[in-house]
Amino acid sequence: MPDGTASAHLYRPKLATVLREGYGLEVFRKDVLAALTVTIVALPLSMAIAVASGISPDRGLYTAIVGGFVVSALGGSRFQIGGPAGAFIVLVAATVAKSGIEGLLLTVMMSGVMLTLVGLSRLGSLIRYIPHAVTVGFTGGIAITIFASQLKDFCGLRLAGAEPGPLISKLTALAEALPTVSTAALLIGAGTAGIIFTVARSRPGWPAMLIAVAAASAAAAMLHLPVETIGSRFGGIPNGLPMPRLPSITPSSIRQALPAALSFTLLGGIESLLSAKVADGMTGRRHRSNMELVAQGIANVASALFGGFSVTGTIARTATNIRAGARTPFSGMMHAVFLLLFMLVAAPLASFVPLPALAGVLIVVCWNMAEKAEFLRLLRQPHTAAVLLATFGLTLVKDLTSGILAGCLIAAALAAFGRAAPPEGD
Repeated sequence: MPDGTASAHLYRPKLATVLREGYGLEVFRKDVLAALTVTIVALPLSMAIAVASGISPDRGLYTAIVGGFVVSALGGSRFQIGGPAGAFIVLVAATVAKSGIEGLLLTVMMSGVMLTLVGLSRLGSLIRYIPHAVTVGFTGGIAITIFASQLKDFCGLRLAGAEPGPLISKLTALAEALPTVSTAALLIGAGTAGIIFTVARSRPGWPAMLIAVAAASAAAAMLHLPVETIGSRFGGIPNGLPMPRLPSITPSSIRQALPAALSFTLLGGIESLLSAKVADGMTGRRHRSNMELVAQGIANVASALFGGFSVTGTIARTATNIRAGARTPFSGMMHAVFLLLFMLVAAPLASFVPLPALAGVLIVVCWNMAEKAEFLRLLRQPHTAAVLLATFGLTLVKDLTSGILAGCLIAAALAAFGRAAPPEGD
């Protein structure tokens, strides 16, 4: 099997390479089965990520459908699955709170343009040099932040006012609201998480998240449990994509969106190429990093036009795609088509999904996202511990960009000091 090394620098989508090589019926069958498997994972997860980000669940599906299709059609990886990612929850929620939906759509569109320019400038390979301790640190910080953001719906808490954004203020407000905990919501949330963990361990080939959400929805409906659902909070989801439109664009809105757009671009580039690198390790192939960034950029612009939010390569869904037998980018494109078919045919069913169940899904995602063993290993080494803790701490108490920049600067300083220091014994 060729590893793609000779053509890794090309601006040629992997789909074009596949079509040039020839595409047969047996490969198509494998791609269809993989696409169905990924759809089952992406369906509840896309809605859960949207709700956790402070927006309606349909926007998560728009992102997975439009962004996922474009990423696979134009990307530099044969196996990458694009869509909404848990890592963006904090950034999206903060942007919506500050600038509203229109501001979010503009931010995502600007980020898409920036990602495209980064790819066209051949800077994709530079993202690979971000220290490993930085990625582990900000991933852990994001996981804890997302976990805290899910406690309100997971426990059915009723806050006196709006839920604060900063972590410490959020935890304080949640602690004050503990007397309002809902037993029904807690049972649904904990039951969902428990089913996911149990099924994933005992039957790893089964769609654990979909099974858990379906069971929680059925239990809440049949037992008439007093929990919030997608229908009660959002009125359900529409049965199709909206017409594309540009968000409101003014000089002042561009200036306001620029800092967040830079953060989206930085995280999107890191997440996408990290996911593509994982796919390379699982398949023995090599992705085209600059082409992948161009595709991710175009996908973000397209997602924003259809009312979606940030698109990136998703490690869990990409790995699922590979394990399910995918052979070409057609599997990712078909997964987007299957999600669209769900909206066209079965959208009313989403109204019955309890919000504590989606919170349970995200809590499992947080647990899996945090590289716990790697975090502890890096802590045992003084140099990597300093980088790790700086990134982790600033991601928690300030923001993602500050954490990444601080971690990279400390890593660079330590590397320079190590080169400048005389060898021991001199």
